[in-house]
Amino acid sequence: MNASEAAPPAGQGDDLPAVAPQLRALRRRAGLTLEAAARTAGLSPAHLSRLETGGRQPSLPMLLALARIYGTTVSDLLGETVADRDAIVRAADMEPTRAGGWTYFQAGSPGRGMQALRVRVPYGTQGDIVRVHPGEEWLHVLKGRLRLRLGDSAHLLTPGDSAHFDSLTPHRLAAEDHDGVELLFVHTLLQSPTAALCLGPLTGELP
Repeated sequence: MNASEAAPPAGQGDDLPAVAPQLRALRRRAGLTLEAAARTAGLSPAHLSRLETGGRQPSLPMLLALARIYGTTVSDLLGETVADRDAIVRAADMEPTRAGGWTYFQAGSPGRGMQALRVRVPYGTQGDIVRVHPGEEWLHVLKGRLRLRLGDSAHLLTPGDSAHFDSLTPHRLAAEDHDGVELLFVHTLLQSPTAALCLGPLTGELP
């Protein structure tokens, strides 16, 4: 199987967004056969068929590739009503949310398949919590130093450094310095759309 086809099977989460019907409808709207769309996306026809029937869930890179092929956006693939959301988030409107000692500011519109946050991580909080959940994560260090553990490897990230990884990889995040660390953070929770944040004391939960 092509490495780009490695996506979590359905059944790992009960709350699945209506991705499958959109994938099939948009492919047909683009005038593409299953075989032609799969070939362009680097997938097998059987794999794309499973995506369209809900047998498998697509990763974010797969959604981006299909959106380009179908001449649309990821929001359209996810069935979101973009017109109902403001594309601009003003700094004054970013209300802080606190969980487990961390402070989060929503840097994007809520309810999307991709969540953007600005995160402040104090020293000595949640560093021993291992997280594993469907989706992908991207983070960028703005200030301070971040200790990131991915599986069996440990990394020290300094301002300007970024990380992009599959959230099914066990991961831990902690501030290295007593002054804490500030991050830009983007994550997808395609199989848990009701979870607002994935960085709380427990995976996908807030106290």
